Amino acid sequence: MNFTSENLLEDDVLERDFLLGDIPGILWTPPVASADEPVPLILLGHPGGIARMRPRLRGRAQASAVQGFACATIELPGTGERPGIPTVDQARADLRQALAAGEPVTDDIVDRLILPLVDQGVPELQALLEVLLAEPEFREPVAYSGGVISIGVRLAVVEPRIVAAGLFAGSYVPRSIMAEARGVTIPLHVLLQWDDEGNDRQMALDLFDAFGSEEKALLANMGGHTGVPASAGPHAAAFYARHLRG
Repeated sequence: MNFTSENLLEDDVLERDFLLGDIPGILWTPPVASADEPVPLILLGHPGGIARMRPRLRGRAQASAVQGFACATIELPGTGERPGIPTVDQARADLRQALAAGEPVTDDIVDRLILPLVDQGVPELQALLEVLLAEPEFREPVAYSGGVISIGVRLAVVEPRIVAAGLFAGSYVPRSIMAEARGVTIPLHVLLQWDDEGNDRQMALDLFDAFGSEEKALLANMGGHTGVPASAGPHAAAFYARHLRG
């Protein structure tokens, strides 16, 4: 990991840009983090384009830093300044065409759109975790927050250091990921916007039902995709505090 810049934010939260190989990323560290007092980690997910997403990611990270947690994120495969993935780019074009024509989005489109991101993105997040946990100021346990829900599902299944996940409900989920969801056993906090114009509510509810976790909570709020109320923040904060401090 090579750090390329740093910025001291409010409350002495240190924001550092880095490269993991050739993958851009951002790390936020609370002032309490040190070799004598290592802090838990939260991996922040996003829909791609960390330059565009930075303000929202920074807000989530600063809220976590108040609780004493570090946060890190990396660019999704095929997004931002990373090379495109031709199969994903074509699937995205096919998706837009189907939606514009009022046609159903087929399983084939969803698979081509999502599975390459999962297959490449999850090992990259695990590599990031490996590097960060080798540093003395960070420690387990680790949580995952938001982003492409299929990535969160796979990560929850294959990465034993992830002890809890907060997921943003989405409906473009491959059938194979729905099957994997039954193997998720860690605690889950799922946020669903009831009138999300970009997601099918029933599909999101079906995925929630498929999760095998004994502890799973669904926080549903009225409103569209960008209408998440401020009250959702404390619910998520309490969830992470319970599982990362326990």
